[in-house]
Amino acid sequence: MKKGASKKHADKDSAPIKIAEPITVDRRSRTDRKDEGKAMRLAVPLASHAQWKAPANRRDPIDLLIESGIGREPKLLPIRYGRMMQSPFAFYRGAAAIMAADLAGLPTTGIRVQACGDCHLVNFGSFATPERRQIFAINDFDETLPAPWEWDIKRLAASVVAAGRNNGFTAAESRDAAQACVRSYRERMREFSKMGVLDFWYFSIDMEALLETIEDDIAKQRIKKRFDKARDRNVLDEDFPELVTLEGGAHRIRDNPPLIYHLQGEEEAVVKARVLEAFERYRATLAEDRRLLLDHYEFKDIAMKVVGVGSVGTRCAIMLMMGGADDPLFLQVKEARASVLEPCAGKSTYTNHGQRVVMGQRLMLSASDIFLGWTETDKGNFFIRQMRDMKLKPLVELFNPSTMNQYAELCGWALAGAHARSGDAAKIAGYLGKKADFDVALADFAEAYADQNEKDHKALVQAVQKARLEVYLER
Repeated sequence: MKKGASKKHADKDSAPIKIAEPITVDRRSRTDRKDEGKAMRLAVPLASHAQWKAPANRRDPIDLLIESGIGREPKLLPIRYGRMMQSPFAFYRGAAAIMAADLAGLPTTGIRVQACGDCHLVNFGSFATPERRQIFAINDFDETLPAPWEWDIKRLAASVVAAGRNNGFTAAESRDAAQACVRSYRERMREFSKMGVLDFWYFSIDMEALLETIEDDIAKQRIKKRFDKARDRNVLDEDFPELVTLEGGAHRIRDNPPLIYHLQGEEEAVVKARVLEAFERYRATLAEDRRLLLDHYEFKDIAMKVVGVGSVGTRCAIMLMMGGADDPLFLQVKEARASVLEPCAGKSTYTNHGQRVVMGQRLMLSASDIFLGWTETDKGNFFIRQMRDMKLKPLVELFNPSTMNQYAELCGWALAGAHARSGDAAKIAGYLGKKADFDVALADFAEAYADQNEKDHKALVQAVQKARLEVYLER
């Protein structure tokens, strides 16, 4: 048991970064592990998780933001800053590195899981399993790394408050949603702690069954309509005309600068040659049956694509593959950089960060994209996955307080399931206990950190006003 990371681990200039501690399996009885978790409350009281106060030596958040942009495409950084400037909640989505540094000094039990690393409520959603079932789960693993379980639930709870404020909720409504999220995590973790290993390993949240539990009729109809559209979406009839044009008899991804664009001239030819070489390395990371499936498709084109908020500026692209004149497949290529958790939790054991992302996702989810794999070029590490495979993102900005509460509970449930797969559910459940003490403490923390996030957002606005940062505002 320990109180966060020591300063030598939090300050990257003071000592070499350690290697992330591996997650080990404790084969003692559930009762013994649960009792050990309960005993941890003596050293790390549940109430100790409530407080957030910026330390006197807290680094300037704008310095951290600029630092996280090193190695990204300079011309895309103004898009990133412009997106983050739109609201405190938008800022929060792009500020994983800032919060990771803050979390490093907070109390932890020392129980490690495969952490998401950027666990906010927009990084959850539904997607199709290889069996074409629609499930709800975490859907972003760019920052995944073995780390304390507390870091994910704290970032998630604070995101609920930030989102509630963005939607104009009262303070009590935002707090209730955050507390509902943490309560769900605690209660579901207790359920997982009583399950057999294979039972929680195969656990998933079925989207169709979930739809029937939504209490708000208007929200239910809106979500059901979007769910049906995502499930019935036809790549040939919808994505293909939207994203592809025919030029000189050849299919080519349609440019939409500055968000989708081709590199020009000699640079484009060099990149395509590099991509084809890297694609063979990617293919080798797939299981044999999936390599055969992929071989039915032929590479046609690749274009750069700006995605998300936190990922803006990294090298991301979409790749067009064709299995015939009317059989397209779109693959998303994303650069994988060092996790924002590394300065605090240690370097990944994987030398390729694309492999770190893929392996982290496989540890946290019961099902993943059949095309998920990794590769590298002289420009960096990458992971590749299918684009828009029945994916459905939450429209959080449209949630009313009731819907936000239900969604927050769902995210807490999904996070507990992901942590139970790699961590020790019995030990975590023993620590959390049956009462609401941890829920209340985390709601306090979420409100305090949402206040901090608003201050950091104001610092970004001031940095733009003082021309310290350049922004590009999209229409």
